[in-house]
Amino acid sequence: MWQGKTLAVVLPTYNEKDSIAECIRRFEALPEIDQIIVVNNNAAEGTSEEVATTGATEFIETTQGYGAAIKRGLREAQTDLVAICEPDGTFAPEDITKLLAFASECDVVIGSRTVSNFIWDGANMGWFLQWGNWAVAKLLEVLYNTTYLSDVGCTFRVMTKEHAEIILERSRLDGSAYGLEMLLISVITKARMVQIPVNYHPRVGVSSVTGELGKTIALGSEMIALTFKMRLRARSIRRGLRTPRGPHRQVRAS
Repeated sequence: MWQGKTLAVVLPTYNEKDSIAECIRRFEALPEIDQIIVVNNNAAEGTSEEVATTGATEFIETTQGYGAAIKRGLREAQTDLVAICEPDGTFAPEDITKLLAFASECDVVIGSRTVSNFIWDGANMGWFLQWGNWAVAKLLEVLYNTTYLSDVGCTFRVMTKEHAEIILERSRLDGSAYGLEMLLISVITKARMVQIPVNYHPRVGVSSVTGELGKTIALGSEMIALTFKMRLRARSIRRGLRTPRGPHRQVRAS
């Protein structure tokens, strides 16, 4: 629990058999965490056995895709706050305290992997990915006149359950670009939002998306197209909001 609010962590898993148990145990060691939800998205054989050695609750989501897994986790969470993190060793669970420091003021707090001081040797954040994420972030800032952003692909984030419901009601994607769709929905609905640098470590194993240059370029192209498409749909996405949204909060990463 954090400041009287319950907190769940959602861990989507597909190819993280060798790292997921360690990730869960590090989250379990944090007093702020009340629940850990693992969403098994047709994961590698042996993943469930690894999860069973921990206190996490596992859910099976057969619809393939990062977005499908995240949406299942957000629906299953019954806490005041919900965090999302990838259990592949790239993120330090302890960094959640950085995000929680702003959770009382924001609807969603988003991590950034592109600040050089926090990128560890061997991490999959070379110049192409680093500048690619930065470029799409700047495109988003211009098109939506939103707060400072430097990373559109970071999956480590904390949000209120209320904001999670707003995202779920407006989500369309099941695939790898879902992280950006969540971010764009937050921007369009004028969620109180801030981005905070987090540590980014080498991945355990190989990513099914960013492990190959061709797949990385394809995903980047999809994300750019999505940024333009959702700008055209902004009015319909905002429709039906039950309460007014406050202004964006801004923190510049250094």
